[in-house]
Amino acid sequence: MTYCVGILVKEGLTMIADTRTNAGLDNVSQYKKLHIFEKPGDRMIAVATAGNLAITQAVLSFLNEGIENKDTGQTETIWTTPSMFKTAQLVGRAVREVYRIDGEALEQSNAGFEVTLLVGGQVAKGRLRLFMVYRQGNFIEATEDTPFLQIGEHKYGKPVLDRAITFATDLIEATKLGLISMDSTMRSNLGVGMPIDLVTVKRDAIAHDILHRIEAGEPYFHDLRERWSAALRAAYRAIPIPPYK
Repeated sequence: MTYCVGILVKEGLTMIADTRTNAGLDNVSQYKKLHIFEKPGDRMIAVATAGNLAITQAVLSFLNEGIENKDTGQTETIWTTPSMFKTAQLVGRAVREVYRIDGEALEQSNAGFEVTLLVGGQVAKGRLRLFMVYRQGNFIEATEDTPFLQIGEHKYGKPVLDRAITFATDLIEATKLGLISMDSTMRSNLGVGMPIDLVTVKRDAIAHDILHRIEAGEPYFHDLRERWSAALRAAYRAIPIPPYK
């Protein structure tokens, strides 16, 4: 499993992903799931991946190497898309192209065709945007009413975001809440684990603000985990006991 979250607020965007990949309890490894495509001033695009590792790697290869546009005859890559909407469309086309090549064989072997991606960032002259691309190649977009999107093992980390995130949340606060969401997921699911990759992008900067990998034992993240656990214990103890008889 995996867990990735993207949070789009007024000030900017934060995206966070774990790195654990497992094919059974005795086959656990690490693979980067947050991929950065950046040319400062031209584009800053982050793609987070969840699902079958072979599928996600094939999709990323298509994004880098390109897919022919049948209408124009030109090869399009993630480096040539003119907007974030066109970038999300390209990612969807890459997913469908991988399905065209490998989908039938995967489904015949009962492996399934599982892939979901978060695509966030900004292309010059366009808006900062965040999309979730499904296995069918279609996608939805984060909005002011729903400013975060999650993929992978999302249920454990969702409650804190539902209660705390709004479009007006400061970017650094959104990053903190994203990390708390990640910690909540890691505590409840062994398929999600360290290291954690994160990127933040300020609106209209068209370059990353923070690009960081959190390793096991890092002081800040360890302190965040301990403080959040202590705060939850204090909160439930402060609530009166049920009056039921």
